[in-house]
Amino acid sequence: MIFPKQGSSHDDVIARINDALSADLDWRGGKIWSLVYFAGDDVADVIRDAYSAAIYTNGLGPTAFKSLKKLESEVIAMTGELLGLPEAVGNMTSGGTESILMALKTARDWARAEKGITEPEVILPTTAHPAFHKAARYLGLKIVLTPIRDDYRADVDAVRSAIAQNTVLVVGSAPCYPFGTIDDIPALAAAAQQRGVPMHVDACVGGFLLPFVERNGYKVPPWDFRVPGVASISADLHKYGFAARGASTIMYRDRTYRKHQFFTMSDWPGGLYGSPTLAGSRPGGAVAASWAVMTYLGEEGYMRLAKVIMETALAIRRGIEAIPGLRIFGDPDVSLMAFGSDELDIYAVGDALDQLDWHPDRQQDPPSLHLMVTPAHQPIVQPFLAAVRQAVESVRAGEVVSGGTAAMYGAAAKIPDRGAVRSFIADAVEGFTRLDKTP
Repeated sequence: MIFPKQGSSHDDVIARINDALSADLDWRGGKIWSLVYFAGDDVADVIRDAYSAAIYTNGLGPTAFKSLKKLESEVIAMTGELLGLPEAVGNMTSGGTESILMALKTARDWARAEKGITEPEVILPTTAHPAFHKAARYLGLKIVLTPIRDDYRADVDAVRSAIAQNTVLVVGSAPCYPFGTIDDIPALAAAAQQRGVPMHVDACVGGFLLPFVERNGYKVPPWDFRVPGVASISADLHKYGFAARGASTIMYRDRTYRKHQFFTMSDWPGGLYGSPTLAGSRPGGAVAASWAVMTYLGEEGYMRLAKVIMETALAIRRGIEAIPGLRIFGDPDVSLMAFGSDELDIYAVGDALDQLDWHPDRQQDPPSLHLMVTPAHQPIVQPFLAAVRQAVESVRAGEVVSGGTAAMYGAAAKIPDRGAVRSFIADAVEGFTRLDKTP
């Protein structure tokens, strides 16, 4: 497509967008198991209207847009309360990756200022999100990877042994994305605190779900600011907070630590410049929509959705465990799970599910299919389990053989040569930056 010489009508533009959207997978019908957190049309209407109302506002200018300062402050206050520390401080970001990047920058700059550390290291369990590796590469941090235990949680003894003179941060997950298990945050935080190292909890997935799961009476391991030694928490509003993308929070126990997150410049000809997070201009619509959905749902609404999510996840888990040849990895604490097989090619099972118009994500180490359960999946539990049983039978009968579907976060992609995965990813990333003439 070339740049149009003349504009198009409103109806034509929207029609063409809707035509493009028609090629997407059916997330509304629960046919995919990642990427979208849909809480119903009523919630969608609220966040759409709130986002539109603030679409021209800019978080870079809090004096010009006092509305955003008020709304963001209230979002942060509500988030602190949910995370076990009403007086916690923080900021909204564009998503979990930016929140994680801010957490690592804060730890790096704090360690440089307070301890003189110039070769900083971050300790990560292997299940920590790739955003930590991405942020570390951007920020010049060395990653020290530690193994997980047989229960798919961080090996605390390995983390304790890995803490060294240059360690600036220890990371745990609540939960980890691959297996839905919550790391032993009290033990990790204690090990870090004993060596004078801050602890970060990645609750990008669980931050706005676990508090309401616990309030519904489910047993939830300790993970938030109620745990001594936890210095920062990342929690995504656009996941189980059900806000519009992109909206996340990075939260800190105290202000003196958080000040290392900020960037300021005093000698620019344009005037004083300062920004609390990575972004300069920030979309006010995301702030307004986050405040709107939290206010609209309230504790009662979030508890209702959390109950639906947990009941749905447990029904799916029990259904999968009842299918001969399949097993759940570990003991998931919440609504994410991975299942695999000791006797079947699980990727072939995934391919068979694709043919039946169900699209679980693929994972590796161990090979597995991944499910992230939302309220959208409540109506399709039995149809999905029936499809899984049919897929397993097809693989057992030799009717489906894996066609080389690689394990990719958030998507399943056909790669004929599994050894070409790195090249494929590089080409895919490049594809996002260019516009081909053909689809």
